Amino acid sequence: MAFRIQDNVVRGEIDNRVKGIVRGRIWLKGGDEPVVLELKGNAHPDLAGCLLTFTNPGPATPLPYSERLNPLQRGGIGDLTASRKVRVPAVPLEEFLDWPEEKGQPPTRWANCLYLEWFSDANGRVVIESADFELKISEPEWRLTPEEDTERASQASSGMDDFVQRLTEAVEKQQQDQKDPEAEWDEHDYEKFMKESDARTTKYMELLDKYGDSEEAEEKIAEEMGWLDDEDLSPEEQAAEARNIEEINRACEEAADEPPPEPDPAREGIDWIRTADGDIAHPLQHRCVESMMRFWNRADELGLKEMADPDLDRFIFEFQTTGAKLAGALNGVAEGRSSVHSAFTVACLKRALDHLHKSQAGLEAVAPRKLLPESIVNEARQELFEIREGILKLMDEYRRRK
Repeated sequence: MAFRIQDNVVRGEIDNRVKGIVRGRIWLKGGDEPVVLELKGNAHPDLAGCLLTFTNPGPATPLPYSERLNPLQRGGIGDLTASRKVRVPAVPLEEFLDWPEEKGQPPTRWANCLYLEWFSDANGRVVIESADFELKISEPEWRLTPEEDTERASQASSGMDDFVQRLTEAVEKQQQDQKDPEAEWDEHDYEKFMKESDARTTKYMELLDKYGDSEEAEEKIAEEMGWLDDEDLSPEEQAAEARNIEEINRACEEAADEPPPEPDPAREGIDWIRTADGDIAHPLQHRCVESMMRFWNRADELGLKEMADPDLDRFIFEFQTTGAKLAGALNGVAEGRSSVHSAFTVACLKRALDHLHKSQAGLEAVAPRKLLPESIVNEARQELFEIREGILKLMDEYRRRK
């Protein structure tokens, strides 16, 4: 996904007073020095030739561990404007979020929105979008001619096109050497498939973030994703494809109407447990999530979450991600779905293990700085070790299955 950093901004400045060059500095919550921008191109006519300064009047939050910006942002600009029209709540936010359904849609109004987009060599697409920032714009030192504005729009579009092309190349790279779907797959085949799926998802989410979900946007996204290839099929092939889709949809609807499978009572405590909420979960996955929440709450009680410490963030974030990956690996096992392939389970467990190792690295970076009490560090270290052993044991067990 794009780096959307408006919630992390304290203040910033964008300087397009030299034609063809955009320089800037952006101060983020928790950062000692500003992020520096050195970009090629021009802003929209409302900012071209101007110095823009902006301030976030609300509370900013530190960038999470997973979203680290390079301190020097070099690349090309996308759309830079302070006059994009957006709809914003016409009532206080709490009232807007709690608006009664029987009253229909909550009231909104049109407002000018600051939209700053660039394509960084280091971080890809970066966006600041807010209708709440306080802005100050200098008088322009020069103005775009109509021809220059056309060129500016073309450059901004080209920047997005180049960015999407890189995403497409990432998908195509992962498509290489994919095994025939009808063949027998091992864990390595599933790993390749999941990497391709990740690349496709990243591309789709970037397109959705950029273009939205209007009908026009849906068509553009479908074209970029290669979903319009049916136009190259004959009428008979298109009809057959439509029948296949109808059959898949019907099967999904029938499956949704069926009661969920009951897990094997003999495997309770091994493959599944029932949580306090009455849900079915795998014991190891449930333990991981509960442990992560326990340490997350302890960090909160100690007032550490506002420190924006990258190592502490890495420990918590990767611990949380481990739980999510374990859910993908083990939910089917816990629910007793016999269709889960053992090689697929192993491939998913390997992903969870990778994130757990990153969590352990974050914890060990925190430990010598005494950021957490020694007793909590020791407890977390033991917990991560035991979860790791549990993952390795399951991987070995599923590798032995045919």
